[in-house]
Amino acid sequence: MQRYERKQLLERAERESATIGASIPDEIEVQNREFPLREFVFKVKRLDSVPAEKQEEVAEAKKLLRRERNDRKERLEAASITKAEGEEIVEAIVGIDRALNALESLGPTNIEQEARAKEAADTKRWYSFVGDVLGWDDGKNRHTR
Repeated sequence: MQRYERKQLLERAERESATIGASIPDEIEVQNREFPLREFVFKVKRLDSVPAEKQEEVAEAKKLLRRERNDRKERLEAASITKAEGEEIVEAIVGIDRALNALESLGPTNIEQEARAKEAADTKRWYSFVGDVLGWDDGKNRHTR
């Protein structure tokens, strides 16, 4: 494969719009095991929100998919492959991205967690700001003179 062909494939794999119209693969090999990706995503998406007992499984699946995506991208960048093999890798990356987008957009549970995390971060920044303005030292709520 020529350098410019590899570059084009990498650009296509990284394009945000690449997942538009893309389908989730029925199965994908993840860490030398076949993973029923489409079935898993659709089973989870049918739920209104991810129940507590499924959250860890979904989080683990997302982590594995991200790792597999990175491995495939590295192979596309560095391995000696044909253009046809590169095309297959890009299609798999786009399919993984499509599945990750679907899993990332799951119901209210994730949104609630994000909202709590943002609120906690805002509170921490606010206390830090007030502490700086009032001259508190080391966050001990004491005024220094």
